[in-house]
Amino acid sequence: MGKSVYEMVTDRIIAQLEEGIIPWQKPWTGVMSGAYNRISKKPYSLLNQMMLLHDGEYASFKQWQDLGGHVKKGAKSEIIVFWKVLPVEETKEDGTKVKKNISFLKYINVFHISQVEGIEPLRREELKETEPIEEAENLLKDYINREGIELIQEPSNKAYYSPDMDLIHLPLMEQFQNAEEYYSTAFHESVHSTMKECRCNREQDRKGKNVAFGSQDYSKEELIAEIGSANILNQLGIETAKSFKNSAAYIQSWLKVLKNDVRFIVSASSKAEKAVKYIIGSLEKK
Repeated sequence: MGKSVYEMVTDRIIAQLEEGIIPWQKPWTGVMSGAYNRISKKPYSLLNQMMLLHDGEYASFKQWQDLGGHVKKGAKSEIIVFWKVLPVEETKEDGTKVKKNISFLKYINVFHISQVEGIEPLRREELKETEPIEEAENLLKDYINREGIELIQEPSNKAYYSPDMDLIHLPLMEQFQNAEEYYSTAFHESVHSTMKECRCNREQDRKGKNVAFGSQDYSKEELIAEIGSANILNQLGIETAKSFKNSAAYIQSWLKVLKNDVRFIVSASSKAEKAVKYIIGSLEKK
């Protein structure tokens, strides 16, 4: 008897892993919010967010100057603080020298974009139009509606499934590079949702355990979700080389917790198969 599609996808994942380290890329872009640096586009620390008066772009006098702008006459700067670690050498009583790091709290002056002339504000990372893939969209909606799962889609940097609330949270489709990567993430969280006792009942594997982020049990569940998602994309015919490689990279990252034991993939694959059949509707409800 020939291999099932699940076995073939699992074999391909293992083959990818055997090629070495694969870099994982978060498939959606972030949403810039709060106060952030114009150059790095990274948000400031929570402490600095609380100190700064405005949301949006800040930069130092020189940074604005280097961009071709100039700070308006009379504009008052604000400050951001940061820790700078400096190595120092100390001499102990016995004459031996030891190196240690000492942290100093430093600050720099920054100006808000509203105080600068000659520079156009950055637009929030543009959300491009991304067309849904009909078959994938129908499968996702059918599953969500059939199970009464709450689905929240909003501008966000987070994708997750909440077992307590039976809720899937996703960034907007427009935040993803393409629709295939959106559905890869959506089905990953959908596979997580099958852990419920009323579905595929993987919660029994977790009962009585403190399943902490990064633990072996958490890692196994992540393997199940990603293998399941890769299988759904394959069966829908929307798998891309990039989406498959990213799935393999994600799986590889969680395998490290399991000491790179590829046997866990085979075990996770059988549970993923059950989850996929449940989502598609070919597995009877308990």
